[in-house]
Amino acid sequence: MQRILFVCTGNTCRSPMAEAILKNKNLEGIEVRSAGIFAIDGNEASAHAKKVIEENQIVHNHQSSLLTGGEVGWADLILTMTDSHKDAILINHPESAAKLFTLKEFAGETVYHDVSDPYGGNISIYRETFQELEQLIDRVIEKLTKNT
Repeated sequence: MQRILFVCTGNTCRSPMAEAILKNKNLEGIEVRSAGIFAIDGNEASAHAKKVIEENQIVHNHQSSLLTGGEVGWADLILTMTDSHKDAILINHPESAAKLFTLKEFAGETVYHDVSDPYGGNISIYRETFQELEQLIDRVIEKLTKNT
């Protein structure tokens, strides 16, 4: 079983969309969760994130959760949305270094490692972020299945 944890700031936009995308792939042997560095437990995904997930025929019931040591310990692979998320996790959980990457870094991007943050933007910004996440996750799946 491969346990993947997506992490963003508030766990209401990027990481829930990433979690929904990967869960929707229905890949055997992969378990997915998401959390936020500064999340408040129990919030729904943002209205635009929910709308974009629905537009892509994905059913995903999300409740935000604050990143904890338990989540970090649970994960085999932690994929953050930005370098600053990665740095914050390293400071608080240095033991996670070997399994901690930005999503773009793990997907093979070599220059800019941040997934754009749609928070506060209009629906089209969320659609762009969803597409970016979907492409990156497809590359992650390729990498994971190549290594098994």
